Amino acid sequence: MGKLKKILLDIRVIILIVALIMAVVAIHPSPGTEGVTIKAVQKNSLANLAGIENPEPKATPLSKERILVMNNKPVNNLQDYYAIIDKLQAEQTLTIRTTKTTYKIQIVPEIEIKELNETETITEEVVKEVNETIDGETVLVNKTINETKTVPKTEEKIIGLKPLGISIGKAPTSNIRQGLDLQGGTRVLLKPVEEIDSQTMSTVVDSLKERLNIYGLGDVVVTEVSDSPDFLGGGRKYVLVEIAGATPEEVKDLLAKQGKFEGKITNETVFKGGTDITYVCRTAECSGIDSRRPCGKMGDSSWGCGFHFAISLKPDAAQRQADLTRNLEVIGDHLSDKLTLYLDDVQVDELSISADLQGRAVTDIEITGTGQGITQSEALQDSLKNMKRLQTILITGSLPVKLEVERMDTISPTLGKQFLKNAWLVGLVAILAVIIILVFSYKKLMLAIPISIASVSEVILILGIAALIGWNLDLAAIAGIIIAVGTGVDHQIIIADEVLREGSVTYNWKEQLKRAFFIIMTAYFTTVVAMMPLLFAGAGLLKGFAITTILGVSVGVFITRPAYAAIVKHLLK
Repeated sequence: MGKLKKILLDIRVIILIVALIMAVVAIHPSPGTEGVTIKAVQKNSLANLAGIENPEPKATPLSKERILVMNNKPVNNLQDYYAIIDKLQAEQTLTIRTTKTTYKIQIVPEIEIKELNETETITEEVVKEVNETIDGETVLVNKTINETKTVPKTEEKIIGLKPLGISIGKAPTSNIRQGLDLQGGTRVLLKPVEEIDSQTMSTVVDSLKERLNIYGLGDVVVTEVSDSPDFLGGGRKYVLVEIAGATPEEVKDLLAKQGKFEGKITNETVFKGGTDITYVCRTAECSGIDSRRPCGKMGDSSWGCGFHFAISLKPDAAQRQADLTRNLEVIGDHLSDKLTLYLDDVQVDELSISADLQGRAVTDIEITGTGQGITQSEALQDSLKNMKRLQTILITGSLPVKLEVERMDTISPTLGKQFLKNAWLVGLVAILAVIIILVFSYKKLMLAIPISIASVSEVILILGIAALIGWNLDLAAIAGIIIAVGTGVDHQIIIADEVLREGSVTYNWKEQLKRAFFIIMTAYFTTVVAMMPLLFAGAGLLKGFAITTILGVSVGVFITRPAYAAIVKHLLK
């Protein structure tokens, strides 16, 4: 008991204990966490309109909102969630209780509008400018008149339910963030088509983060990387995007597109996406499948569906439209020229301009487009996906430079989880092997206890720091932890070897430990210097490995090694 008391009162051991407590608090192990976590919420979706918000990108895993109960039924896992979703019906009210509050969502049917081989005549009220004589003068006045039109006859068909717009995941058991390698997703390396400076690259990174956030993708990491260390200069800059749980098809066009959207009349720019647009509609009232261009068969065996959504222009953009249309000819109900839409200098659509817009500065206009597919369902989904992507680009604006997809990888979580399991197993076997060798070499069983304590402490401290700074635990980080623990065992052997000479205890502790820590500090600085090129090169996996290794060996040298030396001193003295 006397030795144990001396060990616990040693300042170096006290520092280790305090650091371990802080690490455990940061990790916050919670094995009994209930519900499923809300990873992302699509803007203007049913869930978002009901009040459910997209989680903050930097929020800790345990602080994210979790779904606990749906329609009075507990949600303990993903299977419970999808079982309830599959039984929902149109016009039903879904009640969701989360860790924050209770939401009520009205389930809305997904309606498909099909054009029939028939026409019908409709009469609608329209406002037109007409000439009238008032007090002997002819003036233009707005007048409501009844206008008869022949339009294709359509029928509506319910094809399902509108999605809630929620991306969910398993409830976390701690604040340790899992990287792409452990939970799966897509890793994309983007290369600017031209050399850019650091300020422009920072703008690109911020714009991509906003674009992906608005698109509704969660767990997104966007970082700047280069192919050579910053201190060497001359390296080509890249953007590394890691999106957990997303497929390549979801993000490829969204990332690679510069997003330079323009509307032109007579080859003159009327408005640009992001700068001249003040509002983009994403609700069902003013966006969706266009009833005037419903899904139908195209020339070949494929299907096509049209979409539409409303936007609002700034007054100066509306004035440019008025100036460009003032001298156009009126042909029937439309003007002689059209509003042509370009995305990255490629024409994506052409819209007729109504005659009543001639010379008028109108701020509210409608954007249309199409989607195609082999089947009607595929065309419908493609149309909605194209609409969503275009809306996102119009909201965020164009990137300052065009990007090319240099490489795209789809990561499966299966391999990462197996690697994690094997890493823990191999680490345990390695520690046991080291203990056996030490006992056999030094004939002192008590040396095994502090080595085990130091090794486990290093892992806890590294995970605690990772949870505190929001660093993702991926395969590279796990490799860094293994390197750090292995280096720690090596340093502990050096300490043991210095304080034990020729089978007897050396009592000149100060001199022996000074010599041991000289060797340790030399090895430490060598390791840090070796990791610096990987750290500044910035390539995703290499950077993660470098950061984890530096953190691990630093924790060991300044916290666990001194505590280990103190424990050995009191045990053997």
